[in-house]
Parts: sequence; structure tokens; C-alpha cells
Amino acid sequence: MLRSWRVKLKLLLATVTLAVLLSWLYLFVGSLEYGRFLLLPPCLGEQPSRDVEREALASRVRRVEEENQQLRLQLSQAQAEGSDGSPQWGASAEDGDPPGGERSNRTACPKQRTVHKCELLHVAIVCAGHNASRDVVTLVKSILFHRKNPLHFHFITDSVAHQILQMLFQSWMVPSVHVSFYNADDLKAGTCPPFAPEVSWIPNKHYSGIYGLMKLTLTKALPSNLSKVIVLDTDITFATDIAELWAVFGKFSDKQVIGLVENQSDWYLGNLWKNHKPWPALGRGFNTGVILLLLDRLRRLGWEQMWRLTAERELMSMLSTSLADQDIFNAVIKQDPALVYRLPCFWNVQLSDHTRSEQCYTEVSDLKVIHWNSPKKLRVKNKHVEFFRNLYLTFLEYDGNLLRRELFGCASLPSPPSNQLQQALEELDEDDPCYDFRRQHLTQHRVHLFFLQYEFLALPNPTDVTLVAQLSMDRLQMLEAICKHWAGPISLALYMSDAEAQQFLRYAQASEVLSARRNVAYHIVYKEGQFYPINLLRNVALANTQTPYVFLTDIDFLPMYGLYDYLRNSIQQLELPQRKAALIVPAFETLHYRLTFPKSKAELLSMLDMGSLYTFRYHVWPKGHAPTDYAKWRTATVPYRVAWQPDFEPYVVVRRDCPKYDQRFVGFGWNKVSHIMELDAQEYELLVLPNAFMIHMPHAPSFDISKFRLSAGYRGCLQTLREEFHQDLSRRYGAAALKYLTAERSL
Repeated sequence: MLRSWRVKLKLLLATVTLAVLLSWLYLFVGSLEYGRFLLLPPCLGEQPSRDVEREALASRVRRVEEENQQLRLQLSQAQAEGSDGSPQWGASAEDGDPPGGERSNRTACPKQRTVHKCELLHVAIVCAGHNASRDVVTLVKSILFHRKNPLHFHFITDSVAHQILQMLFQSWMVPSVHVSFYNADDLKAGTCPPFAPEVSWIPNKHYSGIYGLMKLTLTKALPSNLSKVIVLDTDITFATDIAELWAVFGKFSDKQVIGLVENQSDWYLGNLWKNHKPWPALGRGFNTGVILLLLDRLRRLGWEQMWRLTAERELMSMLSTSLADQDIFNAVIKQDPALVYRLPCFWNVQLSDHTRSEQCYTEVSDLKVIHWNSPKKLRVKNKHVEFFRNLYLTFLEYDGNLLRRELFGCASLPSPPSNQLQQALEELDEDDPCYDFRRQHLTQHRVHLFFLQYEFLALPNPTDVTLVAQLSMDRLQMLEAICKHWAGPISLALYMSDAEAQQFLRYAQASEVLSARRNVAYHIVYKEGQFYPINLLRNVALANTQTPYVFLTDIDFLPMYGLYDYLRNSIQQLELPQRKAALIVPAFETLHYRLTFPKSKAELLSMLDMGSLYTFRYHVWPKGHAPTDYAKWRTATVPYRVAWQPDFEPYVVVRRDCPKYDQRFVGFGWNKVSHIMELDAQEYELLVLPNAFMIHMPHAPSFDISKFRLSAGYRGCLQTLREEFHQDLSRRYGAAALKYLTAERSL
């Protein structure tokens, strides 16, 4: 305590001295400048002496400021010590610490290598599967929130994570962030002669499976010209700038190649239960959730052979790993302790049960990295778990759009898509009455594909069909009902904020109906802008289907029971693979929130006659579905062909490679009409199915339809977009498209 007050007093005196010197310098220089302005120029002989005085004074100020910084560091270390003078465990690490033994955490203010603000930092992460791809986003958010440097993420992924993360970063478009992917499947079994398996030969009991061993291969997997990298688990949360961790590389001795935090549980001490026999480790061992790797040194040391020989030797008695790569890293370090640099434990505060993590910090500001390394994750037992959980949830629900900020003072090379987007935005006329519509069309939305587990394997069935729809948070209640009506694969695009996506995740996981389905693909399109990007959502859901055919519908429609099987049979009977056709599913509606759903066409016709069902939108927009010819449908027993008419917007089954929806149409109006028009322009046959139907369920009007009804400007812009669409259609399809414009003008 006495030492702490002495340092405080020194710091106070140094601060006062610095303030006085700075004031003196300000007044001295100011008087010189004032003299130059009001008086005659000074004699030439006097100029050198004044320059010398200014330089000496500036040098004195710099020296006092350096001493001040040293005193601040000493003060922070003194405060970190207990009242009895004992240091906090793991508060710092020095090159000279005896491996595995007791050590002092005091330091004589070591010189730490500073990181240039524009230096590129490299981060490697192993990520496989849907759940890990979701978890890693929170880690990335926490890094981006604090970072001040350009970053290069190196992802070792399976095919699932590759698809998800590639689309996420491509659509996120964060400045000064580079992303590379490496195929984990190549590393599992090895692809280089003599095709020796890389890690698949190692038995592993850890829940991470074979992907928990991938970090052993990074010297081979990552580019040979990459000299160092920070390696992170997906269940990490950063509470500081990652550049601080990168700077620790500068503390490594000539022999140190791996930076690790000591394990904070008793696992490697072997006393957790009777006959507990862990892998060999130095003292408590080290945790590999956060690793600093000097790749160039590891390659020169023959790291591949080193860890492989160690693993082979230990597996003869251990038979398998319990903690995946961590066991093998520890066995290597036990054999050669000089390889490891001991990171202070606040760089990996391990929140598993029965750890010493609470000894890594005394204040919230001490926290650097939180590691949720228990299988219980957020349910782990810890005295401060509520604080840690809130910090994690902050990044979990943080709006990722806010992380698209440019780095101040660092020139970055924008990607071609970014250049094109920026140019298109600059060409917009802000005085255009429809500027908001055009701006929304150009908005780059973040997209997270396959947000939940998806295990549907597309069979070589040429008639299989996927239901495609889009929705927002206010339509979630329709999901369970649709899953009960449709047994086949479903592809959904959900328009949500980051926080809403987490609410949806909890809802889906708690639902018995939704959690039992593995053939429903949920694709999150994150909110941005003032209009609902309905056709973008449809295109995202459509692009990520795997079956030859798609049923293009809306989320507020319930398909008839058995429609999935009926459509597959119809596709086969009508020989659709050999023809270009769109199968129309007639649409009906009810005004009742509770409905006894008809089990057959006969029941539907009876309800239609009794007035409990209606043809869809017959009372507000009859021409949208009138060409379906409901009168003919009542008695039809075979599919019949209908002709396109203006404003026709049926729900159809088409091949997956059908035209995309036109994304200029946002909000309400003409989003389906334009699509059906293009199908007709491409000479699709429009065939009505005689024994298929779907029923629209009632709901409150959307915000966009309210704007359409109340705003003349909205309707005017929609008309402008329609005219521009007609012009584009004419350019693409020539004279054949003139009939659409003629038909529109005749109305």
C-alpha cells in the first residue's frame, strides 16, 4: 500500500511538472511569434540561440512525459498487487519465468513493441458446421468493434462454413478486412504426396471432433509467406483491441514460438477424479483457445514432424485425445518448455466450471479476452457470469452494419463490388422524388445463409420441389403451420435485425415442430433502409435451394395438405423436365383467424359456396388472380392453360433456374407482377393445376402497404419504376415485350 501511495505522489509531481513545462513552452513560443508580428525582425545573430532554447525545452518536455508514462505503468502494477504485497496470479508474463513454477508478476516496465496503426494483423480460426458459423460472427463483431488496424481473417472451414462465411463477408463489405478460406477436408486426410493423413488418424473424444485438431496443421495450411498469426477458438469474445495482443509477439525471445495462457482448471494436474490420467503437460498446462504462433520459426523447427512424433508416442498409452489439439500442444511443450511464451491470463479468461479465472482480473478494465470453453457455454458457473454474459450478448445482438466504418488514416483498396456500388450511389440524384426507392435498391444487405442446422440432401429426383418464401419478425407465427402442411424442403429468407435474429433462434430452438425439421433452410437478411426488400429476400431464398423445382409462395399462405406429393406427381405427369412451364396453384383466402382447413377440393368448394372462403383478393384486387379462371377450376380434372394478362400475379411452381425477381421493386406493389411478366416474356406456359390450392390467412396490414395507400408520392414512384421495367424488358426481349406496354396503356 505504501509503495502505491509513493508512486501516486511521484505521478502527481510529474504531472504538475509536465503541465508547467508545457505552459512555459506555449508562452515562450507565443511570445516569439508575437514579437515577429509586432516588432522589427530579430537580429540574425539571435536566431540560433532561440532555436536552441526551443529545442532544449521540447526535449525536456518529451523526457518528462516519458517518465510520466513509466510512473503510470508502475502505479497500475502497484494497484494490481494485494494489500499484503502479493501479486495477482497471471497478471503479466516475462521471458525469464521458470516454466511451471512460481513466478513474480512484477515487471521493470518492459519495452513493448508498438503496432503501427495500419499494420495488417492476421487471425486464424477453425470453423465447421452451422452452429460454429453462427458463433464465430459474435467473435468477429467483438474484434471489429475494438480494432484500429486492417485485419486478415484466415478461416479453415468445411464446405458448410465456407458457403456461409463467404457470403456473410462478401455482403458485409467491411473496409480493411480481408478474408481467406482453406478447405479443412484437405487437411483431415491430406492431399499432398504421399497422401499421409494429417489429423484423421488421431482418435479424439472432444466434442469438437476432428476439427478440434486442425490448429496443429496451420504451419502447412496457411500461406508459406505468412510469418505469424493469432489463432482463436470460435467461443472467444474480445474486450479490447486485438492489436494489443499482436504487440505481444515483440516480447518473444529467440527460442519462443508459441504464446499461450496457462490452463485455469485442474485438468492437467490429474486430480479431478479417481484414476484421472490426463496427457502430459507443464504444470497446469496451457489452454489453446488463444494462441500466438510464429509460423516461420515453427516451420524452421520442423513443427509438423515435432507434433506428429509426440502424438504418436503418447497415443501408444493414452489411446486418444480428450481435449483435442490442446493435449498435443501441451505434450510438445512438456518435452521442450523453451518453446512457449506465457501470456498473461487476462488474454484467455476461461469460463468453465471450477477454474481459477477470477484470479485473472481485479477490475472490469483488466479483462481482455473471455473464453466460453465449457460445453455449458452461457450457463457456466462463475461469480461474475452475469457480467460476462451481458458483454457477450451485447456483441451477439450488436448491429453489424455499424462496423462498416473506415479506418482513420489507413488507405485501403476497395474491392471491385465496393467500387461499383460506390459509383452507382454517387450517380444517384438526391433531388429525384424516387431517390429513396433507388437508394434502397442499391443497399448492400448482410446475408447469413443457413442460420440453423440444415441437413437436407438433394436426392437425384428430377421432380423434387422446394417451398420458397420470405418473412419478417411479425410473421413468425406462420412457420409451424406451414411445416405441418408441407413435408418437403423449405427455403426461407428472414428480414431481421441482429437482435431479432437471436429472438428467432430462441423461438425456433424452443419449438418442437421447427426443431424437429432439418430440411428447412433459414437465411437471415439483416435490416437496413426504410423499405422491405421483398424481391431481394425472394432471390436469396430461391438461390439457395437444392431441388430441380421451386414453389414460389408467400409466408401467409397455407398449402393444402399433401401438396408436396401432388406437385411432384404433377411435374412427372406433365413431363416438365422436357418443357418450359409454370404450374399455377390457385389461391384462396379466409377472413377468419381460426379455420377448419379443407382436406380436399370438394370441402374447399363447399366452404367457398358457404362464404367462409373466397378467391384471393377478389374484393380489392380481382385482376391479380382472375386469369386463373376459378369458374373453370371448379370442374377441371386436368391441368389447363391460361394466357398472361396485365397485373396477373399467381403463385407458381417453376424450375430453379427461372428468372430472378426484379429487386428494384421494394415494399408493396408490382414485385410479383413483374416476375410473372418476365416468365411470359421467356415463353413459359402458364398451367393451372386442377386439384391444388392454397389459402391465405388473415393478418394486420404491413407497413409498406399502408404507405402505398396513404402516399401519392409512393404510388407515383411505383409507376415510374414500372415504366422503367417495361423499357428494360423491351431491351432484353425486343418486339415480343411490346405487348406488355400496350396492354398496360390500354387499361
